[in-house]
Amino acid sequence: MMTERPIHPDFQALLVQKEQEVIELFCDLRAFILDLYPDSNELIYHTHALTAVFSTSEKLGDAYCMIPIYTNHLNLGFNKGTLLADPHHLLAGTGNLIRHIPVKAESDYRNEKVKQLLQTAIDFAKKDMDKPSKTVGQTISKINKK
Repeated sequence: MMTERPIHPDFQALLVQKEQEVIELFCDLRAFILDLYPDSNELIYHTHALTAVFSTSEKLGDAYCMIPIYTNHLNLGFNKGTLLADPHHLLAGTGNLIRHIPVKAESDYRNEKVKQLLQTAIDFAKKDMDKPSKTVGQTISKINKK
């Protein structure tokens, strides 16, 4: 297991407003993703949801997964979910591209099937990149401070 990357202060300030169970699930799921691909860049946003996006570069277009946190739940989202092989039918959603796995407990993602799906998404994102990233393993805040 890698040394955990600290949560960015912009994100942390908003995360603490969520329910404790949601915070704990987010932290564990984030660690699970970063353990699988430590070179991920984490892009953080606060729009309709507080969201951590994991990308092979500093660009949103190169993202492979995300964790949107809503009022009292979160999902493991796949930015190009409709393009991924999903032999175990883990992905939900009806959008043109994005799919997700609803997360209510660690068992929803801490398993071999989800690990394989994440690895497929990472591999797809790496192959789909226009050019290699100059930024590696960083957290980049896109949160507007008021």
